[in-house]
Amino acid sequence: MDGLLSKLKKIRLVITDVDGVLTDGGLYYTEDGMVMKRFNVKDGMGTLLLREQKIKCGIISTDKSSIITKRAERLKLDFVYTEIWDKKSQMLELCKQYEISSDNVAFIGDDVNDLDIIKSVGFSACPRDAVDKVAEIVDSVCTKNGGQGAFREFADLILSAHKK
Repeated sequence: MDGLLSKLKKIRLVITDVDGVLTDGGLYYTEDGMVMKRFNVKDGMGTLLLREQKIKCGIISTDKSSIITKRAERLKLDFVYTEIWDKKSQMLELCKQYEISSDNVAFIGDDVNDLDIIKSVGFSACPRDAVDKVAEIVDSVCTKNGGQGAFREFADLILSAHKK
């Protein structure tokens, strides 16, 4: 536990995936072809609490969706990158921008396209319903599923360590 606490105390930047983390991974289509995503307000509060503690917070997603951009704007996130397949490279660019090390970065993701960034950050987590390949290598598996408060659980873990 001391090793985990040490990792968590170093976190200065939090990155999240969207589909399967901030949402349940489902896509809702209307007859007109409109796609909708469902977000959890508790996860949104988690981003606010992190930013109140001067921890930068944002999104890197492979999906290109105006819904993601709207959600990021509403939450006043520090950054949002969509249509990014090389999440590790984007994270390293953020490290340069914010003058921090990858050890100062926490990431939560749920699928195989997140494996490279998960292996490269200081602290990693996934929702309970993440794919096995992800769950096997992260530092922490949340008790909640994606879209059901997993991001808030992840944020609270980081915030708790910063208060100790």
